[in-house]
Amino acid sequence: MDSTIHLSFRYSELDYVRAMRAHYASRLRLKLDVAVAVVTTLLGVYLWQSRDSRLWGIGLVCLSAVLVLMLVATFGVIPKLIFRREPKFRDEYSLTFSPEGIHFRTAHINSQLQWAMYSRALVDPHSFILYHGTHSFSVIPKRVFETTEKLAAFEQLVSEKIPEISKKNS
Repeated sequence: MDSTIHLSFRYSELDYVRAMRAHYASRLRLKLDVAVAVVTTLLGVYLWQSRDSRLWGIGLVCLSAVLVLMLVATFGVIPKLIFRREPKFRDEYSLTFSPEGIHFRTAHINSQLQWAMYSRALVDPHSFILYHGTHSFSVIPKRVFETTEKLAAFEQLVSEKIPEISKKNS
């Protein structure tokens, strides 16, 4: 059986946005951040009603608004901006994965990569996010696999070659 997997694709904005959201969700404590924003808002509104604590209340409501805006920017605005401003996402990608390494080709790049450059992976329902640094990663959308057999073979290859793999179901 040939263990080489060939993929050719162009990123869609949705591919990249979903991957960025999965990345941010894996790094941030979203539930805690939302809970803090809600509690801070409620406490701020309560204190705003009091004459003695009105400034504290206003400050807490403003702090909560800033936190909410940061979360909206992180999950809603920033991924789209990055995708739209980065010309490399408009290129056609041609990737060949094998046990020996990865042949990575675009209009501007022709490179042979070693699996060792990837330290970890995040697998979500839509993509494989392969990390080659703290915040640097490659996104392999699951939609680009022609068959479920190729997808399973790629998942097996990733599990053999990348030491740390996290799976996210949603």
